[in-house]
Amino acid sequence: MPAFSANLGFLWVDRPLSEAIRLAKNAGFDAVECHWPYDVPSDEVKAALRETGLPMMGINTKRGKPDTGDFGLSAVPGREQEAREAILEAIEYAAAISAGAVHVMAGNATGEAAHQTFVETLYYASRIGQQNGVNILIEPINAFDAPGYFLKNTQQAIAIINTVAADNLGLMFDCYHVGRTEGDVVGTMKRVYPHIGHIQFASVPDRGAPDHGEIDYKAVFAVIDELGWDKPLGAEYKPKSSTDQNLGWMNWL
Repeated sequence: MPAFSANLGFLWVDRPLSEAIRLAKNAGFDAVECHWPYDVPSDEVKAALRETGLPMMGINTKRGKPDTGDFGLSAVPGREQEAREAILEAIEYAAAISAGAVHVMAGNATGEAAHQTFVETLYYASRIGQQNGVNILIEPINAFDAPGYFLKNTQQAIAIINTVAADNLGLMFDCYHVGRTEGDVVGTMKRVYPHIGHIQFASVPDRGAPDHGEIDYKAVFAVIDELGWDKPLGAEYKPKSSTDQNLGWMNWL
């Protein structure tokens, strides 16, 4: 059975980040990951990681201005400088806490100009990432949750990864998003496996814990084991109540 990483963008969100890291350790997680930890000094996060011995799998680039609808900037024409500033900030923060990867958020955009903008931005992100020992990830997000998001499916993501052709650029394979958009989670995972840099999961369609819903996660996790995956899988789900009351799936597995 795979090891698991607690996504602290959804789990223990009512606690300070350093405390959430400690709670993840106490709950039996093997790693942690975040969305946007930038309000917390990197030294504080690094200390909590050192204390618990948990690795930080990754963080996201900032969304931009969420109150105006931003959900990332890296594929948005005209926002290239802001996107690069967000990428540099994320990579520097990730390097400071020894995080494995930065998820570069594409944002809400469409068309050829957006495609070219994203590719050029990823050239930059990959180069800066290599200089700092940080991997870069891109993630397709389903249109039910983010209808205007540029990166919509794994086929589009793999084409972009192949275009950029950077050794440190990979795919964030979120079983939830793939399940909502493409349906065949196991088949899709097998097709794109060589490009996967991180795997996340949640139930479909409600994005809850993995012990219910349309995806049989016992079967999915068995396939992941068969494929030889040896890194923690990201538990990026929304608890129905408190996080501590929604961890029964770890015993169920």
